[in-house]
Amino acid sequence: MKENKLKKWFQKNKESEVVVVPTLKDEISSNCCWCATFELVWNDLKNNIAKKDIIFSPQEIYAKHLNEEEFTESMLSEKYYYKVCDLKTLELKKQIEKTIEEKFHQKSDILDKFDWREEKLNNELNPEKKKYFLYAMLYRSFEFPYRFDKLGNGKFGQNKKCKYFGIENNSEKLRNQVKVWYYYSVNDFAFSIKTTSNDEIIFCKNPFGDNFQDIYKIIKEKKEKYNGVTYLMSSDKLKIPYINFYVEKEYKELQEKPFITYNGIGFIDKAIQSIKFSLNEKGGTIKSESGIDVTITTSLPLVDDPRYFYVDDTFAFLLKEKEKDIPYFVSKIEDITKFQ
Repeated sequence: MKENKLKKWFQKNKESEVVVVPTLKDEISSNCCWCATFELVWNDLKNNIAKKDIIFSPQEIYAKHLNEEEFTESMLSEKYYYKVCDLKTLELKKQIEKTIEEKFHQKSDILDKFDWREEKLNNELNPEKKKYFLYAMLYRSFEFPYRFDKLGNGKFGQNKKCKYFGIENNSEKLRNQVKVWYYYSVNDFAFSIKTTSNDEIIFCKNPFGDNFQDIYKIIKEKKEKYNGVTYLMSSDKLKIPYINFYVEKEYKELQEKPFITYNGIGFIDKAIQSIKFSLNEKGGTIKSESGIDVTITTSLPLVDDPRYFYVDDTFAFLLKEKEKDIPYFVSKIEDITKFQ
C-alpha cells in the first residue's frame, strides 16, 4: 500500500514538472508542451460567446496571444478533433461523452473536474445569467510503417537509464522511413519519421527559440539551407527515447476575471487542458482535451459603443475632501464665457 502511494506521489510530482502553454507564441521552459485544443475552445469563446476579443484588466499575455487566433480549426483535419460550444447542461455532458466514445473510443479525463451540479447549471428563473461550456478533444494514434528496434537503456543527459528504440542492425526498410532535415553536428540536427497515416513526427536536437513558434521557424530555415544528404546512410546511427507522459494545466491566470462581451460581462469559472502522449518503437498516441466553463451576465448595459464624456454644455463641478461627505465648493456653469 505504501509503495502504491509512493508511486502515485512520484507520478504526480513528475507530471507537475512539465509546463503546458496555450499558444505557440508563449514563452517556454525546459520541459514544456503545447497542443491545439485550448486554442480551439478559446476561438469559440471569442467568436461565438463574447463575439469580440477577450480583454482583461490588466490584460493577460496568454489572452493576448490567444486572441490572435494563430491556430484555427481550418488548420486541422476534422477527423483529428471534436469540439462543442453550448449552454452548460447535463445533457451537454452526456453528448460529449457519447461523441468522444463513438469517434475516438475514448473517455474524458477532465469533464468530471468541472461542476455539473443542477443548481450550478442554467436556471430558467434567472435568464440574465447564462453558463456556457466549451470543449475540445484531439486524438490521434499513428504507427510507423516498420517497427524500430528496441535498444535498451542508455544515457540521456545525467540520466543513465533512459530507454531507447531506433536502428540496431542497419535495416534498409527502417532507414527508408527516416528523412534527414539537416545534420550539422552530433548536437545540431533534425529529422522526421514517416507514419502509415497522414502524420509526420519531427525530432530536433538542441532547438533554438524562446517559444515553439520560433523553434519551428528556425528548424525550417535550417532545413532549407541544408545541402547535405537527406536520407539515413548505412553508416548512420539512430536512437530515440521512449516517451510516456500525462500533464494537466488549469489556467488560473484566466479565471475569475471580468471581460466584456457583446451583450454583457463574462467570467471564466474554470479552464483546464490535458495532454497525454506516448511514443515507442511501433508508433505513438496523443490525446488532448480542453474545457472552459464560462458565465455570461447579460443584465448589464451594452458597452460595445464608446462613451463620450464631453463637458460641452451646462455642467456642475464640486470639490470635497476625501474623508468628508459634503463638498466644500460647488459650481454650476451655463455660460462658459463668464468663467474663461
